[in-house]
Amino acid sequence: MTATTTHPVPPALSARRRWTVLAVCCLSMFLVGLDTTIVNVGLPAIGRGLGVGTRSLEWTVDAYTIVLAGLLISSGALADRFGRRRMFQCGLVVFGAASLVCAIAPSVGALVAARAVQGVGASMLSPVALAIVVNAMPDPRERAQAIGVWASVFGLSMAVGPVIGGALLAGLDWRALFWINAPVIVAALVLSAVFVPESRAPRAQRLDVPGQALLTVVIGVWVGVLIEGPHIGWTSPAALAAYGVATMATVGFVWVEARRQQPLMDLRLFRSPAFSGAVLGAVAVFVALNVTLLLNTLYLQHTRGFTPLAAGAATLPMALGATVCAPWSGRLVGRVGPRLPLTLAGGFTMAGGLCLVGLDGHTSTPLLLLAYLLTGIGFGFANAPITNTAVSGLPPARAGVAGAITSTARQVGAALGIALSGGLVANTTPAGLAHASRPGWILVAACGLLLVLLARTSRSKA
Repeated sequence: MTATTTHPVPPALSARRRWTVLAVCCLSMFLVGLDTTIVNVGLPAIGRGLGVGTRSLEWTVDAYTIVLAGLLISSGALADRFGRRRMFQCGLVVFGAASLVCAIAPSVGALVAARAVQGVGASMLSPVALAIVVNAMPDPRERAQAIGVWASVFGLSMAVGPVIGGALLAGLDWRALFWINAPVIVAALVLSAVFVPESRAPRAQRLDVPGQALLTVVIGVWVGVLIEGPHIGWTSPAALAAYGVATMATVGFVWVEARRQQPLMDLRLFRSPAFSGAVLGAVAVFVALNVTLLLNTLYLQHTRGFTPLAAGAATLPMALGATVCAPWSGRLVGRVGPRLPLTLAGGFTMAGGLCLVGLDGHTSTPLLLLAYLLTGIGFGFANAPITNTAVSGLPPARAGVAGAITSTARQVGAALGIALSGGLVANTTPAGLAHASRPGWILVAACGLLLVLLARTSRSKA
């Protein structure tokens, strides 16, 4: 006879307590998003400080996003089993400890390893924070508003990362990019202990070890070969072996997940065109954002000779566009559904990319700022409709899974964006960087066009 563990139903939280819980979760999500992009503006300084080139610099960014993408879903399942607040606080501790190691890293190898551990901690924060928010907000309308705020904060954090990074580098060195995490971690730990209630899933999902291992291989090898391809040769024996491993792992992952009773990734969700579109849209948005951020950093500092502060300040229009449009997008989703804001996201992103397809070493600053503004507006409009589309129409028990999959898609998009844009400019001189980056801006525009097309699969009303 199998014993069944039941958990008492927690008392309903007051409105103030519910929104305080949201604020605490948003604080952690701001940190996760910030560390995805704050390093971008510091890459040239890190390269000079540690004596490394573009390839190693790509790994300092992608070591974080690959691990984060690979572990998001498993971390959510573990939180459902052992307690969401407990997992959330554990993630904060791991993230904080890894940040301190990053700040004192003596070599690029140590920095990349610490960034990977940061990704482990971040994976415990992203899906768990969303599950905590969903659990704390029993009213569907209030939950939709909270999800919109959550998605907006995450998007905003990624947009302002270069600005904050540039400001830190103006008076300090690149290690300050990681020291800044310490006070935020301490505040989040204290606030979560005081305000966030413990919760678990009524029926915790078993950990899918084979699926987790295969997903990690799929993401890591595909992104890794994109980063290393320009250096080892796209048709070299090592590259061909990597293609084979990645393909077999992908096929194996689909085969395993389709046959498990409790899969890591419920592939049945992809039968919904709206959900599949939301996942693809999440990848496209973060490819566009990270291509923009990396190419912008290298172009402004290497080709135009901007200081880190000036390069970060140049992205202020992007941060402004995201700041203004992210909450506006959430309200639009609540009133008219995700189709309109997702269409706007695609249109502005496409316009931002098209502004820079003719980039050269003397492109006017007003055109650069306009392009960054348009891209920021597009990014601001994108996150709320994507998250809402992914979780709408699903019971709360499946909303966490859907949210975890879309969060994974975002980080996969971030890793791909860094790998693709880094590959474009890996072997170029500062003088040739602008011309080499032009395909990247075409890619940004194509991602915007894809969002416009995907908007047609979204419902016109929430």
